[in-house]
Amino acid sequence: MSAANPETMTVRRAGNAIRSPEGISNTPFWVEMLLDSQIEGENTAMRATLEPGTVTNWHTHPRGQLLYVLSGVGLVQRKHEPAEEVRAGDAVWFAPDELHRHGATADSPFSYLSIQGIEKGRFVDWHDGKEQQP
Repeated sequence: MSAANPETMTVRRAGNAIRSPEGISNTPFWVEMLLDSQIEGENTAMRATLEPGTVTNWHTHPRGQLLYVLSGVGLVQRKHEPAEEVRAGDAVWFAPDELHRHGATADSPFSYLSIQGIEKGRFVDWHDGKEQQP
């Protein structure tokens, strides 16, 4: 049986963060799963904390992604577009399959909530980390 989101109210206490998998950013960062489903149409949600200069590799989300900035200063970028600075309270929507990346500026940590839907058992598709901005 596939993992599903909780069926009743559930409190997740802070402090369960783990290091991100290798190969999805230039350096590992802290990630804490808040909703962790594998069911079609459900959402996953996570809190991520990146040290200064940490940037994700280019990626897409089959159902799009909402980022809500909690603290620090970050950069968000669509492929072939300039990076844009974001700060606490900003919300960023990436459309389904929109190639993008996000990360902390060189001089500030960056923390955000990320929400994305499941499609065909996945919520993210990572691209080659060596892909360069033209």
